[in-house]
Amino acid sequence: MTACAIEPSAGHEDGEGAEPTGCALSADGAYAARLASAGDSWFPERWTLDGPEPYAVPLPRNQPEEPGTEVQPMADGRVLIHRLVAGRHAFSLLYPTGPGTGELPLGAIECPDAAARLRLLPPAPGGERAYALAVGRRSTAVWRVAGGPSGPEQLAELPGRCSGGVWLDPAGRLLALDRETGGRTKAVVVDLERGGQVSPLLQITADSDDRLLLADHDSGLLIVRSDAPSPGQDRLGWGVLGSTLPVRFPECLRLRDCAVTPFAIQPGQVLTPESCAVALRVDGPAGSWVGVWRPAERRVHHLPAPEGWLAGTGLWTPEGVLRLPYATEVVPCGVAQVSPPGAAVPEPGRESGQETGARTAGTTAAPGHPPEPGPGPGAEPGAEPVPPTPSAPRPVPLQQAPLGRLVTN
Repeated sequence: MTACAIEPSAGHEDGEGAEPTGCALSADGAYAARLASAGDSWFPERWTLDGPEPYAVPLPRNQPEEPGTEVQPMADGRVLIHRLVAGRHAFSLLYPTGPGTGELPLGAIECPDAAARLRLLPPAPGGERAYALAVGRRSTAVWRVAGGPSGPEQLAELPGRCSGGVWLDPAGRLLALDRETGGRTKAVVVDLERGGQVSPLLQITADSDDRLLLADHDSGLLIVRSDAPSPGQDRLGWGVLGSTLPVRFPECLRLRDCAVTPFAIQPGQVLTPESCAVALRVDGPAGSWVGVWRPAERRVHHLPAPEGWLAGTGLWTPEGVLRLPYATEVVPCGVAQVSPPGAAVPEPGRESGQETGARTAGTTAAPGHPPEPGPGPGAEPGAEPVPPTPSAPRPVPLQQAPLGRLVTN
């Protein structure tokens, strides 16, 4: 039994949802889309980011959007919009038409299970197709909602409740999902060109919850979250797709009284995953800021976020510049260029990314407090080392899925 069924194209009736946060970036970073506010109303907005200066194009329709409406930019500059309309999930493509906004309805999906939830997956490589995840009580369906031959199409259905969503290849064929079955969560791979064939990806220990957060096509770097080294406490770790080396959990990624969320990996570092810079959103009691970490280092560089940062949104250039979208009253569409310190040369005789029992050598802000703004966008704040916690045993190697041809070890 499928989780949802196709319905004809729907209109613009009211939907329901949570407050919008941040924005979505296209896979190539050329466009962004978000819900912008005008007083108490919301409307879609497209940002163009690949020109000399970023600029925004409002895409309002005949009535305001609901706060829970999802938007996602496509490679051709159109914006996919997902609305909840009378219990159905309606999808359309928006585009500017002179002074107005054009809309191309794509169809709708109806979920018979009232408890089912449907959301857009992260933008797929290439930017020509878009996908959604429908999570029911006992199963999860993967839908192609844009870029198909005729309206929304269900491509796969998995037993269990799935979350996450990370693309593992540049063709947009292999999708990693975090699947909860039997009280445990493990990352699996769904092959969308083989009828949704499912294979295991991440199983650090039999009793751990192992989730995949980010993956880089060029280097094979994987960023994971698991409680394998500290049962009952999630930790950030890293591995390499197709490698037989174990997943590692650096002590420097454990920040006291702070939540750390990776949101971007530096591309273009072919066969050198340890040199990839990873951007982190750090949330403490006093606010949010940006962290930068590389597997080859045992430190996190803490950088002040630009005013109005659309928190958790950003992308790297292959040259190592972090681009952070922001919006303020003075600059309603801006992108801050941040150049973190370069990669440090690993110490002779030391394994990259390995932790020791010594004090953390990384740059850290006071626990729970953002760094003070420095004289430049790449300046580091003052540091206060965070005492380490006892080292945990190294977990078993990363479970290998049939992806070895994608990354050379």
